[in-house]
Amino acid sequence: MVDQAVMEHVALVVGESLVDVVRGRDGSVREHPGGSAANAAVALARLGRPVRFVTAYADDDRGRLLAAHLGDNAVAPGSDPFVLDRTATAMATLAESGAATYEFDIEWRFAPPDLPADVVPVVVVFGSIGAALDPGASEVAGLLERHRASALTVFDLNARPAITGTGAEVVARAEAMGALAAVVKASDEDFDQLWPGRDHADVAAGFLARGSGAVVLTRGEAGLRWFTATGRGDVPAVRAVVADTIGAGDTVTAAIVDALWGLGVVGPASREGLRSLRAEDWTSVLEHAGRAAAITVSRPGGDPPWRHELG
Repeated sequence: MVDQAVMEHVALVVGESLVDVVRGRDGSVREHPGGSAANAAVALARLGRPVRFVTAYADDDRGRLLAAHLGDNAVAPGSDPFVLDRTATAMATLAESGAATYEFDIEWRFAPPDLPADVVPVVVVFGSIGAALDPGASEVAGLLERHRASALTVFDLNARPAITGTGAEVVARAEAMGALAAVVKASDEDFDQLWPGRDHADVAAGFLARGSGAVVLTRGEAGLRWFTATGRGDVPAVRAVVADTIGAGDTVTAAIVDALWGLGVVGPASREGLRSLRAEDWTSVLEHAGRAAAITVSRPGGDPPWRHELG
């Protein structure tokens, strides 16, 4: 019998890890630990939240690079990650603006979560390739079905057309994954790629109608926008000198989770908690996310901020 008083409440992050092979504008090539889910897990841990991470890589040099990076950032494994024959990579090419485009070499599947009896997920973060590429994506959906009543579920859409395309099946899966999430976070580019020509508010309303409690949209220099069943609002972007945009969206996801956790919007009562948030609460949540993302883009290679850097 586990003593409820000593239970460890954690964020369970599930999704891909990979190595970003970055081609710089000066012709240089650098390798950084990355992957959307891995970036979000590291960002959450740097913000002081306990994290368990369900992911996959190989027992090769790049896999060991990822394992060391996650361990150095206090991200604990949520399952055995050494299940692939080759660690995934993303070849990132930087534009003059610092924006990155990617070519992927990835397989996605994972071992079943294996958490100690005293570790309880009160948040589950998922999305990107991990929620779109089979066979792992179907396993992610099953995991969400098991946890959505007991945890705040957060879906980072983060579309990757270079891997999945943008057809009707991809859109249907994104909508189904969103229906498992209390919070959906996406970028305006994600919406434009998967629902071209649709008004962003209309796309957000679709997620809310399918059961999500809130939708957060990142809009680059235009800032962030939130939608709920009872309102919407905008938060301006924090100005920054951009080194590159790698990991910026993942940092936003982590910072949103961190801020909602600080408001007590986690665990079994999280959906009720979302409904109780006021406009000023959402402003505070997204201002926190914007400050965190501004630090990430100011330095190369998906390097999210630590708690002390946010003041």
